[in-house]
Amino acid sequence: MAKKYVYYFGGGTADGDGTMKDVLGGKGAGLAEMSRAGVPVPPGFTISTEVCNHYFANNIEVMQQVENQSLGALRKLEREMGVELGNPGNPLLLSVRSGAKFSMPGMMNTILNLGLNDDTTEGLARKTGNPRFAYDCYRRFIQMFGEVALGIDMAKFDHIFDERKKQARVKLDTDLTAGDLKAIVAEFEKLVVKEKGRPFPQNAMDQLVMARDAVFRSWWNDKAIYYRKMERIPDDIGTAASVQAMVFGNMGDHSCTGVGFTRDPGSGEKVFYGEFLINAQGEDVVAGIRTPQPISELEAVMPEVYRQLREITGRLEKHYKDMQDFEFTVQEGKLYMLQTRNGKRTGPAAVRVAVDMVAEGLIDKKTAVLRVAPAQLDQLLHPVFDQKSLQELTRLTTGIAASPGAAVGRIAFSADDAVPMSANAPVILLRKETTPDDIHGMDVSKGILTAVGGKSSHAAVVARGMGRPCIVGAGAIAINEPRKIATVKLKDGRTVTLKEGDWVSLDGTTGDVYEGHAKTLEPDPKSPMFAKFMAYADEFRAGFGVRANADIPRDAKAARAFGAEGIGLCRTEHMFFAEDRIPHMQAMILAREEKARRKALARLLPMQRKDFAGLFQAMDGFPVVIRTLDPPLHEFLPKREQLMVDLARLPHATIAEKREMAERYRLRVGELKKAIPELLHRVEELHEFNPMLGFRGCRLGIIYPEITEMQARAIFEAAVQVAGKGVKVIPEVMIPLVGTVTELRAQKEIVERVAKEVIQKAGVKLKYLIGTMIEVPRAALTADEIAREAEFFSFGTNDLTQTTYGISRDDYTKFVKSYTDQKLWKEDPFAVLDQEGVGKLVEQAVQLGRKARPDLEVGICGEHGGEPSSVEFCYRVGMDYVSCSPYRVPIARLAAAQAAISGDKSETARTA
Repeated sequence: MAKKYVYYFGGGTADGDGTMKDVLGGKGAGLAEMSRAGVPVPPGFTISTEVCNHYFANNIEVMQQVENQSLGALRKLEREMGVELGNPGNPLLLSVRSGAKFSMPGMMNTILNLGLNDDTTEGLARKTGNPRFAYDCYRRFIQMFGEVALGIDMAKFDHIFDERKKQARVKLDTDLTAGDLKAIVAEFEKLVVKEKGRPFPQNAMDQLVMARDAVFRSWWNDKAIYYRKMERIPDDIGTAASVQAMVFGNMGDHSCTGVGFTRDPGSGEKVFYGEFLINAQGEDVVAGIRTPQPISELEAVMPEVYRQLREITGRLEKHYKDMQDFEFTVQEGKLYMLQTRNGKRTGPAAVRVAVDMVAEGLIDKKTAVLRVAPAQLDQLLHPVFDQKSLQELTRLTTGIAASPGAAVGRIAFSADDAVPMSANAPVILLRKETTPDDIHGMDVSKGILTAVGGKSSHAAVVARGMGRPCIVGAGAIAINEPRKIATVKLKDGRTVTLKEGDWVSLDGTTGDVYEGHAKTLEPDPKSPMFAKFMAYADEFRAGFGVRANADIPRDAKAARAFGAEGIGLCRTEHMFFAEDRIPHMQAMILAREEKARRKALARLLPMQRKDFAGLFQAMDGFPVVIRTLDPPLHEFLPKREQLMVDLARLPHATIAEKREMAERYRLRVGELKKAIPELLHRVEELHEFNPMLGFRGCRLGIIYPEITEMQARAIFEAAVQVAGKGVKVIPEVMIPLVGTVTELRAQKEIVERVAKEVIQKAGVKLKYLIGTMIEVPRAALTADEIAREAEFFSFGTNDLTQTTYGISRDDYTKFVKSYTDQKLWKEDPFAVLDQEGVGKLVEQAVQLGRKARPDLEVGICGEHGGEPSSVEFCYRVGMDYVSCSPYRVPIARLAAAQAAISGDKSETARTA
């Protein structure tokens, strides 16, 4: 029996059904299912997604089998409708629509009114007695076919159409007469000859073949490619093409067309939602040519149609057990359903629909948890823009969406300027790139925008931790920091200049940057609906934990509010950048002898102790993982280039310039002459060609054990202090960048000695763990040896990705887009965990570690800990928890629940 490529539907039967989205696409499967259910659907046939893939693999040709099956389906359609394609006296008109397995609204092509030519248009006019209707259909067909199949710019058709409206002195399309439309058709046909060198195709079968092929080609148009990349839809699934008998909403005042949802897709409220247009075709509704009417008004215009539409769409929602997005046409009082599919919705709507449908008995809690995409929760956790306000603003550029949410503020070009500005107005910090020195400016800013950097850059990582909207890599912005201006060249050739204090609006979810002041809407993450949904998710997590990366008590409290079950990473270095601490940190670094270093560290000890106490207090009863000092020491000192400039300027500097230098280095003017050369000398001593692989991590604590000792003392003194107040404290000390078990053992001995001394002196019992970050390949490969000393592993997948790939996350932005565009990488490996490469190291390390120490606690604290597919991987390989920024905790909780529902842990995880 010949393989089936073409599937017929109509007359209450169908060759396919709603389960066949892989074959028929979402649209084709929906049409088949509706037809089987007795819903009034214009008959037709769907050409399968397999044909699309074969079309591209076979030199842009369709197999003869497909041609034969399509012709057979067409003849059946003609018999059912009692009309014939291309027959001037009794013409069949068709629509040809795309439809992939996953909804891609507006990304691919549609052609309506196929089958019209000069002769069939006249025949349609005679048959209906309505020449205006006939020529309206023909001009629409030439426009759509001309753009989609012939590649003619739609603007050229629109220009002809608009000129005719001016000549006729009418505002609305519907005011044009049959004579006007006939004249427009003649001009359209001249345009086709001019653009293509041949007449508009008159053979209806040729039209059908060209339209089908154009729909297939639209799978690879730029916007479809971009949408698939954004939504992570595979490129190899292809689109189906559904060929369907036309029904007409533009036959007069008893005809209409519309789109709708069974619930509000913005809020999720259970209301009938949509729009319709009298005497129109489908593209009029979505194109905004005329202002549609709310669907509720259809009840007054066509009460019986409205009643039938409500009954059918209600039945479809119950059948599919989900909110439906539907299209319909009314032809001279008769209702036809053209499409139904599960509707796209906002994050708040997704949560509300899921919870409401559980209450209504349509779905169970497990289905509700699977119904909401983890990324949709971003919209409930961050401000969003009022879309209407954006229409009045100029979009300047689109960068890399690094931290979601909407932010509006006045531009500050430096962190030092941002602080005083923030006292009077919201601030957007605009920098070429940020450094740890900018933390105070970032802290007071509503959003961060950088011209360079990627999703793992300093700005991105810190902004996510703070819950600040952030866009990085906005390369179209040229920044002149000394002059405090930035310029952006727009696509239309204009150049926009931005000055300090100008308003800009950032959408950290999309990466869009707007000039001006947009209106924002504050979400409510503590709403009862959200809380109930997250309670559903937590029921299915099967003990899989979600912790937060938090460095200060404020972040820890936010993490707890979002449901974090501990701190998975406290980066102690962030505490040292505070204004009252950096001088002591610099004094420690500049010290040449241990005694001087200990003196500086002694000043830092009470500050660190206070910070840790705040974290323990906030996390009462939950573990707190504290990483000892990790970054290279030069990051705490002034920049080498700045010191060289100031040293050269110093002999000739004015009093004002010297005061500026003294303020920059936190010195007195009289100290500059001696201090700047000393600072420069020390910075040059610490300078490294590759700091990421240099003197950092556990290497600092091994060469300067007094650093580890001070930090351990601060941790355990804070722990016993807080425990004495009745708070349950669970400290976990993490040694970074370990490559050998001997490194870990050396640092562990210091921590254990200090812990024993502090705990004995306090006379308390305190349970604690000492472990390590697994962030270099050697540690992963020798995890069994390391686990003999480590009581827990936490995978630092940011550095593990760098060291596995041999690339720098600060520099890879130069080529990452080309790599992903060329499909050399499936995903940005710093945004989505590379399961085939880095993931193998992780899985092997889990297995080796648990073999050596069965009770080994295992988690992840890199940025991947909040990315849904990476969370699923972590669950599958047998980790105990993930840790992410506080504002991504709900996303990780949901992703973990979905991972637990979707399948068991791997054999490796079960047997380790």
